[in-house]
Amino acid sequence: MKWKPKNAEEGFFRVLMFFSTVIIVVALLMIIISILYKGLPALSWAMISQVPAGGFYFGREGGILNAIVGSLYLAGGATLLATLIGLPLALYINVHLVCHKRLVNGIRFVLDLLWGIPSIVYGAFGFAIMSYFGIRVSLLAGIITVALLIVPIMVRAMDEALKVVPHGLLESSLSLGSTRAETAYRVFFRQCLPGLSTAVLLSFGRAIGDAASILFTAGFTDYIPTSLNQPTATLPLAIFFQLSSPIPQVQERAYASAVVLVFIILVVSILARIMSNRYQKNKINF
Repeated sequence: MKWKPKNAEEGFFRVLMFFSTVIIVVALLMIIISILYKGLPALSWAMISQVPAGGFYFGREGGILNAIVGSLYLAGGATLLATLIGLPLALYINVHLVCHKRLVNGIRFVLDLLWGIPSIVYGAFGFAIMSYFGIRVSLLAGIITVALLIVPIMVRAMDEALKVVPHGLLESSLSLGSTRAETAYRVFFRQCLPGLSTAVLLSFGRAIGDAASILFTAGFTDYIPTSLNQPTATLPLAIFFQLSSPIPQVQERAYASAVVLVFIILVVSILARIMSNRYQKNKINF
């Protein structure tokens, strides 16, 4: 059997994909192992159940409860706000504008551009708006800024999930007398619920792990916010401040904070997967 150039090309890309996969997996394992190795010894119940005491960033007593709660408040609020904006937009693109290809492509191009803007630019934009309206750093300002950051990510992820819905499903629903709004929320939404859940999860992970966009908008505090007008601490900023300390004990706390952040994202991922599997039965197969 003769060796054909096509077979050589296929073999080359197989080897390339294999090594690329190995590199990604090894890099991921190294990151997780290094965080666990340095963070677990410094992690304790007191650290995750107490707010910082005086001199916490100089090695004194206390914990990061304020950053944990603040991160959940901020990421949860931003994800909820982005979902209220992004889900109708994604459904509108794939149900109402399905026949306007140029307009849809233009919207997707704009969303891709917004996705690629660095988060620090969103932070600067949010700070400029705050300065113009006289708004001080607060949980509300952080939620709005982060929501603007993750809306393009969420819409494009939802858009990719909705694009796989067969066009015949839309035509069948309309032929039975359903409106486009009913088709969007009763048919497309159920059909793509697993993909939409993944989009929300992706957005939540970006929201809870971003630091640059909230550096000038959400502020930082050693206390748990009790209203939207108060500043809030987050785990990414807590890690940043702890790693900036010259004290080794405080630097170890930064890795412990990173362990908590990874754990939160893991729990959210598992819950999203369970929810997706529960509603998988609603999916219509062709």
